[in-house]
Amino acid sequence: MVPDITSAPVLLLAVAALSYLLGSIPFGIVITRALGLGDLRQIGSGNIGATNVLRTGNKPAALATLLLDAGKGGIAVLLARWLVGEDAAQIAAAASFLGHLFPVWLGFKGGKGVATFLGTLLALAWPVGIATCLTWAATAAVSRISSLSALVATASAPVWLVVLGQPQMAALAVGLAALVWVRHSANIARLRAGTEPKIGKKNA
Repeated sequence: MVPDITSAPVLLLAVAALSYLLGSIPFGIVITRALGLGDLRQIGSGNIGATNVLRTGNKPAALATLLLDAGKGGIAVLLARWLVGEDAAQIAAAASFLGHLFPVWLGFKGGKGVATFLGTLLALAWPVGIATCLTWAATAAVSRISSLSALVATASAPVWLVVLGQPQMAALAVGLAALVWVRHSANIARLRAGTEPKIGKKNA
């Protein structure tokens, strides 16, 4: 199921553009540079997200990156819903997520989207967002592998949406989760080979 499109196309296009620009802000790079930690793209896996920021050894910087990457998706959704409507909220979720994955400021080479995915989900339907975050936490507690936790959590999101009474958002969640999985292709290969590092390790 998909939401009914009731808003004017020009408004939805504006929401998409502004949400993309908000989502494309590379907070991981901004924070690590501001703190003198170097170019994040030259550290660890080279990813711009919180997990790679953690490899700098600066836990507050990693937490700030996590919150800001999630927050930009959540804020885009909440503003779109408030100013335009529910159809715009889902468009904002997709656009801010794509902005993080393909930021114009970095030559369209961005992050893997997990934090932004969770942020948009918390804003779209907070019970589903909490359930998905708890799925991530439970998987991380058992496996101690960030990538596996992300894969399991994002795959669970469409299921949680249906179970918790929000099936109209399931198609969006499936699409975003599929992109998260594509961005984790190297991690999936290492998981299959048994070489994926655990949380806190310095390597990719």
